[in-house]
Amino acid sequence: MSENKAENGADRAPEGTMSSPLTDAVEGASPAAPTISVTADQPIDRGLIIGRDGRWVAGWALRLIVIGFAAFMVWNILDKLWTGLLPVLLAILVSTVFWPPVRWLRDHKVPATLAVVIVLISGFGILGGIFGAMAPRVADQSTLLYKQALEGVDRLQQWIENGPLNINADQINAVAQDAAVKLQEQAANIATGVAAGLSTASSVAVTTALMLVLTFFFLKDGHKFLPWVRKNAGNNVGWHLTEVLTRTWNTLSGYIRAQAAVGLLDAVCIGAGLMLMGVPLAFVLAVITFFGGFIPIVGAVSAGVLSVLVALVSNGVTTAIFVLILILVVQQLEGNVFSPMLQSKAMNLHPAIVLLSVTVGGTLFGIVGAFLAVPCAATLAVWLRYHAELVSLRTGEITVDDIEIVTAQGSSTFNPSEGLMKVRDRFSSLMPAGNHQQDSDDEDGDGDGESGSSNSRADSH
Repeated sequence: MSENKAENGADRAPEGTMSSPLTDAVEGASPAAPTISVTADQPIDRGLIIGRDGRWVAGWALRLIVIGFAAFMVWNILDKLWTGLLPVLLAILVSTVFWPPVRWLRDHKVPATLAVVIVLISGFGILGGIFGAMAPRVADQSTLLYKQALEGVDRLQQWIENGPLNINADQINAVAQDAAVKLQEQAANIATGVAAGLSTASSVAVTTALMLVLTFFFLKDGHKFLPWVRKNAGNNVGWHLTEVLTRTWNTLSGYIRAQAAVGLLDAVCIGAGLMLMGVPLAFVLAVITFFGGFIPIVGAVSAGVLSVLVALVSNGVTTAIFVLILILVVQQLEGNVFSPMLQSKAMNLHPAIVLLSVTVGGTLFGIVGAFLAVPCAATLAVWLRYHAELVSLRTGEITVDDIEIVTAQGSSTFNPSEGLMKVRDRFSSLMPAGNHQQDSDDEDGDGDGESGSSNSRADSH
């Protein structure tokens, strides 16, 4: 009897002590934190509460300083290694496009090397054929567009001289001469820019060559990467990395497929409208619209502006207005219908995050940064969501069955059920003891059904 009283007394907070889940959450109380005593005669010392809050703020400030310094160091390291890192990132994105046909060929007993060679030659052959078909049309119609642009400039000059502005031709010639003089003064800078452009072109050629080589090896030997990670990272960390890297791969693959589908819909709708309105280079503008779709928001706007300018030069103001209306309608359909349906499962990112990512990436790294911004943001979101799931699992808010485990394969001899159960074991080890025991009892009671659902979930991935 006395022992029970002692235990109950130990479980209860000391009399006169302010302790509750709410105060613990507000004050950040921990088992080692000093208690704040309050009695009817002695109120709480405000200095103790302020001091505790100050220690909490100081602790988080120190953590943020350390994280910021580490991020600064990582950023500088990546900046030094950017020349070698860029081909790797591009090769990973290209591999997500070519991996499904490579996997299909390998499933049909085609050797790995031969399957990769067939897919790469076919893919880049189709791409080269598209640009080859565009070249003659651009060569034929560019001359016509140039003549129409000159005529448009002449009409504009006549309107300026004879219209409401009533500007003298001598004034226009004086402005043109001043512009020519300034252009001559900047000849040295223009020459420097041309040299920089040639250097950039050579760098692009080297990056493209490295990307192709790395893509070949990623497609040929990429299935060995996850087993290598598990072997060298350890049994615990290895399976966590397997799960989060698989999620990252699925997200990147879904992003490329979704952007390709959205770009194709935009290109078909806008290209058909341009052809019906008789705008020259309609096929070329449709192709530009398709590839511009891989740079969210910015790419579509740039392609639309180019289409309006071509229509303005070639067909006049009326056609340009109709082209603008067409592009606005297509963009509204894309933003409100196509993209939400196709990208909701692929990235699950808010449009504001997409826009900010493209803006920051484009500002820091130009067109390449704008192209890679959304995949990088989606990858970061995958890792943060995975960490949030682990935190919820450790706090007991969710169970293992609430987590969708996507680990399915890592090598040709990998057993999906085995991989699924190993990841489940890692998750189960993070759960609180009470929830873990309840989860084990549920598995014992529904063993057959759970095993069947787990196997089907693994096979589906």
